[in-house]
Amino acid sequence: MTPAPTPAPSDGPPAGPSEPDPAPGATAPPRTPPPADAPPLFGPGSRFHSFADDPRWALALIRATVLEAAHPQVGAALADNSTFVTHPWRRLRNTFRSLRRMFGADQAAREREAARLNRLHARMSGTDGRGRGYDAMDRPTRAWVAATLFESTVTMCRLSGQPLDPETTERMYAEYRGFLAALDGDADELPPTVSEFWPYFDRVVETELENTEAARIILYHLFDHLPAPALFEGAPTLWAAGRAVVGPLLGAVTVASLPEPYRRRAALPELPGAQTLMRGAYLTAGLARFLPPGWISAESILDLLFLSPGSDDPRARTVTALRDRMRRAGALLRLLTPLAGTAEGPDADPGAPADARAEARTGTGPTTFARRTAEEFFRTVLDQTGDGRLDWPDLAAMARELATRLDLDEPEETRLYDAFAAWWRELQAALDTDGDGWISAREYAAGVPSLAGPALIRVAEVLFDATDRDGDGTIDADEYHALFRTAFRRDLDTTGGGYGRSAFVGDFLAFMSGRRSGTPYDPLLADA
Repeated sequence: MTPAPTPAPSDGPPAGPSEPDPAPGATAPPRTPPPADAPPLFGPGSRFHSFADDPRWALALIRATVLEAAHPQVGAALADNSTFVTHPWRRLRNTFRSLRRMFGADQAAREREAARLNRLHARMSGTDGRGRGYDAMDRPTRAWVAATLFESTVTMCRLSGQPLDPETTERMYAEYRGFLAALDGDADELPPTVSEFWPYFDRVVETELENTEAARIILYHLFDHLPAPALFEGAPTLWAAGRAVVGPLLGAVTVASLPEPYRRRAALPELPGAQTLMRGAYLTAGLARFLPPGWISAESILDLLFLSPGSDDPRARTVTALRDRMRRAGALLRLLTPLAGTAEGPDADPGAPADARAEARTGTGPTTFARRTAEEFFRTVLDQTGDGRLDWPDLAAMARELATRLDLDEPEETRLYDAFAAWWRELQAALDTDGDGWISAREYAAGVPSLAGPALIRVAEVLFDATDRDGDGTIDADEYHALFRTAFRRDLDTTGGGYGRSAFVGDFLAFMSGRRSGTPYDPLLADA
């Protein structure tokens, strides 16, 4: 399988809400002008920002994601292109930051993010398992994504005993229509008023949603096998024990909160007492409203989850001390529970201590820059979509993550995608021995040396050029710190304070060919 030609990038739709002009000869519907003192739809005064740091919104976001995945078009796009199975924490962080930019006060940033999302979605199309076509730029489907976010937020407030008043609901609906308008140029695919929205939402739930593979994975696989974020990498046993308790509960809460018509049509099982558990979860999360303002910051929590011991963040020392305590707790837990035999996963070396195996994976101990096994590299780095094989969507996911972290615009983003597409063609020609259009773990293990070919060198050179902002042929400390921003989280450690092209290319090839683990690229492409 070869990648489809990259579509021409969009110039980016206008940001902010917009209402379409009436057709010639048509009568425009009456509109009630907003109050003169009404806060802007975007920015700190928006309803989105009032909920962004609300713990309840985590439950609402999971619920919205399931409703999105239940749509055949979204579900197929997720199954074929998304990294939410193998890298759910990375996906969560990227989604949250994208929403922050889209609902932020900076119009230029909003336009830029909308253009980036449109370029990303324009590269996602194909057919699902039933031969039906899907296209991530499909306007009704994109409207459904905005609809699920709005409806799940309203439901969140209702389930936690704090229902929104009509005025606030209308205000928030206008924000989500504005979000859709920023992407599509208008919000025509969503009904103009809240009163018209509810019949639309019920119709889609009852006639279009399905028990898709993506929805099943989220409900029955992801919660039970959620990989540890970087913060908990040093305590796999402790993480597995907590996940064994919280995972099923979170799945039960999510299922119980879904619309009853969908639960019935999808034949979703509902545990006894699940409705009570669900309401208790929302009510408990809603108690956060009594905390002083600023005590809970979703951005800070996400940053903390991704902190690694080698970070130059001042909080890294605290995280390192916390990891030491978690290791001790994990050692105690291994004495008391059989989870120790299953916590580390299939890549574990049963002859090594659990903490040493975690260090070997993350590069935090004496095995930094150690060789990784071919199976481990295939699973943690190459198979970005988690379907057990290597094909174009996996390399496209790498390009997407790199472009996001480097904050690339056109034409640099297209250059990066083109370089990865050339690398895929090179890999396919060298490793796809049975001609089925994708590369299996067995085919990969038999041809590891073929990974570091001329096309991969080109990928590294494109990345170097994008990082070397001043074009002097060297990445200085400031440029290195900006490189992949939160991904590297390591100090510059090169002679003379610079990072030359050959050293950069060499390090990237060593990582992407699977020869070394513990490189600065691990947090970017191998961490969950």
